[in-house]
Amino acid sequence: MFAIYFIKIISVLIAIVGAMMIMPLGLGLALGEESVILPFLVPMLVSFVILAAVFFPTRKVKISINTRQTYLIVAGSWIFMSLFGSIPLFASGAFPAITDAVFESVSGFTTTGSTVCGHLEELPRSINLWRCITHWIGGMGIVTLTVALLPLLGVGGFQLIKAETTGPEKGKITARITTTAKYLWIIYAGFTLVEALLLKIAGMDWIDAFTHAFSTLGTGGFSSKDSSIGWYDSAAIDAVITVFMFFAGINFSLFYYIIVRKFDDIRENSEFKAYIAIVIFAILAVAFSLGGIYTNFPQKLRYSAFHVVSLLSTTGFSTADFTLWTPAAQFFLFLLFFIGGSSGSTSGGVKVVRWVILFKQISNETKRMLHPHGIFAIRLNNRVGRKDVVFSVTAFMTLYFFLVAITTLVGCIGHLDLFTAFTGALSMVGNVGPAAGFLGPSGNFGFLPSFVKWWYCFAMLAGRLELYTMIMFFLPSYWKK
Repeated sequence: MFAIYFIKIISVLIAIVGAMMIMPLGLGLALGEESVILPFLVPMLVSFVILAAVFFPTRKVKISINTRQTYLIVAGSWIFMSLFGSIPLFASGAFPAITDAVFESVSGFTTTGSTVCGHLEELPRSINLWRCITHWIGGMGIVTLTVALLPLLGVGGFQLIKAETTGPEKGKITARITTTAKYLWIIYAGFTLVEALLLKIAGMDWIDAFTHAFSTLGTGGFSSKDSSIGWYDSAAIDAVITVFMFFAGINFSLFYYIIVRKFDDIRENSEFKAYIAIVIFAILAVAFSLGGIYTNFPQKLRYSAFHVVSLLSTTGFSTADFTLWTPAAQFFLFLLFFIGGSSGSTSGGVKVVRWVILFKQISNETKRMLHPHGIFAIRLNNRVGRKDVVFSVTAFMTLYFFLVAITTLVGCIGHLDLFTAFTGALSMVGNVGPAAGFLGPSGNFGFLPSFVKWWYCFAMLAGRLELYTMIMFFLPSYWKK
């Protein structure tokens, strides 16, 4: 029975991804890009046939799924989605090697934004649009979208979303999980439309406006230009993208609270306050550290704000090669690789709330040394938090940096220097995108050996799914009854 349920969910998910191919297919037809027509049309039609063959005959089958099966479904969904999404990239010839096509697809859906392509402007515009659509699908989460569109998941719906959603604290903003998922996706789509409109007003054409809006809200960082947003050299475009990268790094539940006028929940949100404080401090720190690189302070603020928000939200867009900035400026940007955006956002990384919890615990331990008999509790959102959340955060961060260490070793075996391998590992596990050295904003990942790219695919998926969803399958205890 579980096998039927698993196949049914995968068929629905693949059909949703297939339906999203209508946009690049339509663009390819409109622009006369003949090489992409069949690569988009065939998998799209096949996905619909599979849906009809699998879903409808089993639509009345109702089963319950346990926790173990939940993680298998989510991990399987993301693997199948990434493989399916790579078909147009490979079949069109845009990425002739299957390894590169899969890497680009995984990087897209996990919103990492690292690319193996060094000639983006030579790709068909429909392919670049598809690359950024993968960001948009993966940003909010494909399983969340499936739950929102089809409440067929029953009792497993909330379990599945918890396995896919980022951050240590996961809950509903409405009584029904399907309603929660719908509200989040409506807000997400609304922001995307508004940003696309503003980018068009700022100077982009409609295709680039939607391409970069998909990439921004998904905090992915894929661009249709080799020099990313720097190609446009526009303060207006920089400003629009900076604002929406900032929004994308915020827990989307807070935008729902704005709509329903729950302003106290926003004011008391510990993570949101910390997120704003980090952004302000980092922008000023980088701006004051730039020295004579830019002629005036407003210009320094422009470039500083863009790259701070880009790295903190793990979007990875760039308007300049920050690896050529002063060591002090690079230092402050480097710190952002360790942080990430907010839980419940489309950002990657450790997440701000985990660092908030960790520093609150450090404060409590210091107080306990001064007052051995005192009772100290961690307060989040102006409420006393669960005692076990500290253990959860500590375990997660230990596993996180262990995976970073292993990924660094793989990079070193692939002949990267230690620092480049380390920043590359932080970028892959944190879904950041750019790294240092040859993997920096002006480089790409195409020169890496195939085994490094395949490991990076695993690291990106593990990072996007909060580690445990991918790593637990390697534990003997998972397979024991």
